[in-house]
Amino acid sequence: MSYETEAEFVPVSVHQQNAARHLLARRAAVAAMTGTAIEYYEFGIYGFMASVIGPLFFPGSSPAAALLSVLAVFGSAFLIRPLGGILLGRMGDRLGRRKILLLTVLGMGGSTAAIGVLPDTASIGIAAPVMLVVLRLAQGFFAGAEIVGAAAFVAESAPQGKRGFYGSFTPVGVALGGALAAFVCGCMLHTVDATQLQHWGWRIPFLLTIPLVILSAVMRHQVEETPAFKEFSQGKKPEHTPFITMIREHRFALLRVIVLTFGQNAGYWIGIVFMNIYLTTWLGYDKQQVFWLMAFISLAMAAMMPFWGGLSDKLGRSKVLKIGFLGYVVLVLPMMSVMGHHNYWLACVAIFIASLPMPIVQSVGYPTYAEQFPTRVRYSGMALSINIGAILGGGITPYLVTALIEKTGWLFMPGIFMACAAVPGLWVLLRMRDTHKQELRSEE
Repeated sequence: MSYETEAEFVPVSVHQQNAARHLLARRAAVAAMTGTAIEYYEFGIYGFMASVIGPLFFPGSSPAAALLSVLAVFGSAFLIRPLGGILLGRMGDRLGRRKILLLTVLGMGGSTAAIGVLPDTASIGIAAPVMLVVLRLAQGFFAGAEIVGAAAFVAESAPQGKRGFYGSFTPVGVALGGALAAFVCGCMLHTVDATQLQHWGWRIPFLLTIPLVILSAVMRHQVEETPAFKEFSQGKKPEHTPFITMIREHRFALLRVIVLTFGQNAGYWIGIVFMNIYLTTWLGYDKQQVFWLMAFISLAMAAMMPFWGGLSDKLGRSKVLKIGFLGYVVLVLPMMSVMGHHNYWLACVAIFIASLPMPIVQSVGYPTYAEQFPTRVRYSGMALSINIGAILGGGITPYLVTALIEKTGWLFMPGIFMACAAVPGLWVLLRMRDTHKQELRSEE
């Protein structure tokens, strides 16, 4: 009888442990997703409103010069991200992931909302663009530890064999943030005229960050620290010099992630954010229609991400990522040619097809990056490598491709850049060992 009782007890106990781990993973995934959505909502509304706020902060320039100036400010937020990633990532490796993720969402949200109350250049002169740059730098500083910390948080909370599925919800936040940005900007264009939009309407999307931040902060305050970090912190001392340790012991992992995130960011920032500028400024499509289109595309891509993340748990990260990067190489340029026919519905189909690689690379990428580093330097390693890749693939690309189009008149330049950025990622994937079946490493 005692044997039967024990035999019946063990499966129940294991089942309860698994259920608790899945519940923790779900809470972590949702908490990570909301903060990441705020980060990309802010970047999205800035990109979508670039042509509106450009003349307000850089008056006296030609429309093209004002657009380039406001895109340069957009890129400045990326340049400071590695600094924020290194400093806050070090704190995350010492104090825990949860505390820093609460700090990042408050810092990002506060900076974003402050942009919504900035006076323009006509009101206070040169101080206006200076303050815009300062706030963008503050936003970039905190964003440098946001999505990387969210990805590490979810990876360390997920059960073995489910990191890809639960990890895909971090980039779901990326897509939802972009969709919300497009939806809000589309609503503004629908409800106010051009004069109202320039006077006060452009501020509303920035101020709407406030309720989003409150929601995310409450959710992150309630979630537990990750099991991996709690286990590590009980028996090991935090790394005192994670940056030096990464360069000395994990430089190849750093390089792998930098190359992959370069291609990933080029695909997102050109494919979703810059393509709005491309369709409206150079191809002449209606802005409001393009905003609705981008909102739909982002939501559709978000819906696909859990499937691809789950598939990578079965087939391996490398195999699935290859599909995504190869898609950028093959699909983007032909679809840009279709967009040039100036038929809105054809353009809708074309941009949907061109965006299909995005949910693959986004959803599978972040769990892959978390698996490249041990727990003691995971936050720091991801923060440094992912942010460098974001600068190369996201921060400078909108400005660069805009300048190249202005100089050469060659409208296919964004597609060429996206395809070229994907090639190094494919090269890395052909040589990278898959880690989807392994436990997350504590240290090496």
